[in-house]
Amino acid sequence: MAVTEPGSEELAARLEADRQAGLLRFVTCGSVDDGKSTLIGCLLYEAGLLFEDQQRALESDSRRIGTQGERLDYALLLDGLAAEREQGITIDVAHRYFQTDRRKFIVADSPGHEQYTRNMVTGASNSDCAVLLLDARKGALTQTRRHAYIVSLLGVRHVAVAINKLDLVGYSESRFRELETECRDFADQVGLPGVTCIPVAAIHGDNVVVRSTRTPWYDGPTLLEYLETVEIDEDRLQAAPLRLPVQWVNRPDHSFRGFAGMVVSGTVAAGDRVVALPSRRESTVARVVAYEGDLDRAMTGQSVTVTLSDEIDISRGEVIADVASPPGVADQFEATLVWMAEEPLLRGRNYLMRVGTTTVGATVAPLKYRIDVHSLKRIAADKLELNEIGVGELELDRPIPFDSYSSNRDTGGFVLIDRITSQTVGAGMLNFELHRSHSVQWQAIDVDKASHVRLKGHRPCVLWMTGLSGAGKSTIANLVERKLYSLGCHTYLLDGDNVRHGLNKDLGFTDADRVENIRRIAEVAKLMVDAGLIVITSFISPFRSERRTARELLEDDEFIEVFVDAPLKVAEARDPKNLYAKARRGEIANFTGIDSPYEPPESPEVHIETTTTTAEIAAEQLMSELRRRNVLDPE
Repeated sequence: MAVTEPGSEELAARLEADRQAGLLRFVTCGSVDDGKSTLIGCLLYEAGLLFEDQQRALESDSRRIGTQGERLDYALLLDGLAAEREQGITIDVAHRYFQTDRRKFIVADSPGHEQYTRNMVTGASNSDCAVLLLDARKGALTQTRRHAYIVSLLGVRHVAVAINKLDLVGYSESRFRELETECRDFADQVGLPGVTCIPVAAIHGDNVVVRSTRTPWYDGPTLLEYLETVEIDEDRLQAAPLRLPVQWVNRPDHSFRGFAGMVVSGTVAAGDRVVALPSRRESTVARVVAYEGDLDRAMTGQSVTVTLSDEIDISRGEVIADVASPPGVADQFEATLVWMAEEPLLRGRNYLMRVGTTTVGATVAPLKYRIDVHSLKRIAADKLELNEIGVGELELDRPIPFDSYSSNRDTGGFVLIDRITSQTVGAGMLNFELHRSHSVQWQAIDVDKASHVRLKGHRPCVLWMTGLSGAGKSTIANLVERKLYSLGCHTYLLDGDNVRHGLNKDLGFTDADRVENIRRIAEVAKLMVDAGLIVITSFISPFRSERRTARELLEDDEFIEVFVDAPLKVAEARDPKNLYAKARRGEIANFTGIDSPYEPPESPEVHIETTTTTAEIAAEQLMSELRRRNVLDPE
């Protein structure tokens, strides 16, 4: 049969209908083997949304590697990784675009295994709606509840609970009603409004696209009907105040200076009065430029370049906002965190935090509690393990513009990045700023760091000695301080044992306590450097991340990392305090080198091998380093 080409009027009508259709982003989630990929595959197939070659490939793959016998294995449409097909599970987030007469869709099919929770967070973070699956036989499992709670945290306002595999319980209405009540009760607890429960058997297509005759007792929408009619979050964002995070300063020549980025909420047009934050500079929009030319008005979701009528300095990371309804600006927050790394989140550890187009340093201090996703109880904690969810306070190294996550996901959501590996280790939502963010300010002082330096007659710095217990740090540190004292230098020696008698007497030797121990010492060392002192520290300081944090508190040439290197066997043989012997007997837990790791420096300024270098020679080596850096003779 020949396909008739539409006339120009008909084509124009179709294009206009397509433009008005709107785009719904939704995520499928739930526990492993609840049938997420099968459900979406069935929806695509039953709604006639597959091309002929896709349908032939599905039929061929179902015969060759399918798990459904003679039936089509719909999951193969989304499980694209070889490991997924071999194991019959979803590992990565599979995104699929499709369109019906009423709406366009992008579905993120997320994995159900607990170890891939981070992938589910990625899929849900950009979604307007979630389809949460339950196996009718098993009900809501721990991972189901975890996904439901994460969906709530991520601000997904619309949730359809597809109670799947109803065929395996005989299409029982009573079982469906029992699970529906359970789901609604849990949804109320986690704050999920508007939950719609739909009885489905994805493998047979029941209530996926067409209403099933096997569930005459159900009079609600099919899954496709629900997706085609649910509200799109974009409509709400269009009416919200303008937020345009600046991604790039566009200056092709001296005659043009624009600020490029995506409008994440509200609209912007020439003549609008705006403010750039956190700098708080105000101006008026002169032009709104897109690829195709100037626009009368840019809407939420459009990437544009904005020019201003005033020459003001704006850089990447600032937010251009409606001057009448600007976001807040703060550097301390309460935040909800979802941890996504094998290595735990530790209080006091410094991470990079990326929110919108800006990246800042962030410290979790303190972690207030973690949440038991099954009971929703708040449990006191000083760390978060993989896939755990908690609430803590964040301290940033500079103020940022923000909205609470509940009002704007783009300016209130963030990720945490490990400073050493550059891997994303956590995701979070800003709840509100802390009052002390504005009430605690820097006090101006007249006798500043430069004044102290002139008085002392030498430059301040930190000699940060790190190494195993018994490597020789304290011995070398004492010798260096004596030599500096004899030259009339102003010094202070911070020793690991001594500070635990006072400043850090409340800390133990867990990883979390070690992180906090070094954080406090780094801050004290910074204060002493501000006072013009040469500070010598003698700490195991086993983690690279904390040593890097200490370095970043100081100016570039003020931190000198000294690796006092002795092999574990040698350090243990010395054992001046009998600590290794106690650790071997199990009397001391979390002892570095025995049952707690030591991460040696990768590029220390000074490397001292104490198996071949005496303490006296090592001390002279450090004195030479100070002279080379003009610390002792700043003139």
